[in-house]
Amino acid sequence: MEGHAPEPHRDASRMRISDEDRHRVAEVLRQAAGEGRIDIDELDERLEATYQAKTYGELVPITVDLPTGAVPAPRPDLPLGAPTGPRYTSSVAVMSETRRTGPWLIEDGHTAFALMGSVVLDLRDARFEQREVTVNASAVMGEVKILVDAATTVRMEGFGVMGEYSEQRPKVPFDADNPGVTVRVRGLALMGSVHVQRRGRPGEGLRKRLGRHGS
Repeated sequence: MEGHAPEPHRDASRMRISDEDRHRVAEVLRQAAGEGRIDIDELDERLEATYQAKTYGELVPITVDLPTGAVPAPRPDLPLGAPTGPRYTSSVAVMSETRRTGPWLIEDGHTAFALMGSVVLDLRDARFEQREVTVNASAVMGEVKILVDAATTVRMEGFGVMGEYSEQRPKVPFDADNPGVTVRVRGLALMGSVHVQRRGRPGEGLRKRLGRHGS
């Protein structure tokens, strides 16, 4: 019996989009215009391109230069601890990988963007300038992963277009007795993923194992 020829690889960027996909991108554009990121002429041009688009690949350049989520005004909260480690206002990966780990200072409105790449924001040892921060996280055919500790409250406010924007199953339970900071995650996953996961502090599992062996 003759074998079947393998099916050709399906390019996701050439798949057809729905009206709902167009409406979601249009809302991102209107919000960007309201924030002054694009002017009225640009808004009209991009909306026209959005409603004329037929595939996911045609949507990519329309919002690729926009942080798809509002950046709130600075809050008068006091800093949480003295600033230690480097300060980053953005984390960008274009066909590459960017990782923020260890002690570092995260500001409100931090932008994480992955274009055919990977961004990892480990907030478990990070210092926060205030008790609530917004991370504008977007991925286009890439991945943004955010790690938080047991005491962090997470608010997912983004959405996926042929992608996934979600909080993953936690590795440790939420510590309601010792609430910490609140992290709001806003943006768009276009043929990519933005995930947040709650994990134990770095090295915590090893310390527990060593403690059991020592007892």
